[in-house]
Amino acid sequence: MGLIALSLSACGTVKQESGQTPLTASQSPLPTSSTSSYKTQFKSVVFLGDSITEGLSFHDVLDKANVLAGAGKTAEFSLMAEDIDDLTGRNPKQVFLQLGSDDILWPTENPKEYSLKHYKTLITKIKEKLPNAKITILTVTPVTEAAEKQEPRYKNIADYNQGLKELAASEKTGFVDLTSLIQYSPEVYDSDGIHFKSGYYTIFLDALKDYVK
Repeated sequence: MGLIALSLSACGTVKQESGQTPLTASQSPLPTSSTSSYKTQFKSVVFLGDSITEGLSFHDVLDKANVLAGAGKTAEFSLMAEDIDDLTGRNPKQVFLQLGSDDILWPTENPKEYSLKHYKTLITKIKEKLPNAKITILTVTPVTEAAEKQEPRYKNIADYNQGLKELAASEKTGFVDLTSLIQYSPEVYDSDGIHFKSGYYTIFLDALKDYVK
């Protein structure tokens, strides 16, 4: 864990939502809370995303009631009526969206444009169904150098995240750039260099807990 702390301190800052103070090196989000306290702090939140997000419940950091995610989930697939109904039924005060890891691999001419079109529609749907819920977009997390070499399309993550930032601005949602949270911290990655070990998710939630409605 000490190695993680050192790596995070060396990474600089995490860009937070508008009006928030960025995390500095001395404020790096270390895993200081217990699992039970995370479940309390995020009890009115739902994280909607792909297998990266699914790790929150897989590692029992949050309850399944607070995680609506699955392997292969894209912005388009998240528009399925059953997912929208499920999210609506949970009636969260805040929705964190973390999609894109699979979107950038989608076999279409312009995956970014294709994905962001559906991402925008997803946000519109959530606003219609949950008008009082706060929506926050989270960036796609970086992969390791080895994973990028194996799948060159991961080189598009930074460009895709820029598209998410612009989408958040146009749709007036929250936005959190997670890139510096784990950049150059290979010890938090699982063996595939894409997914994460359980320790990452406590760092992840510590970075977000001050931005929960």
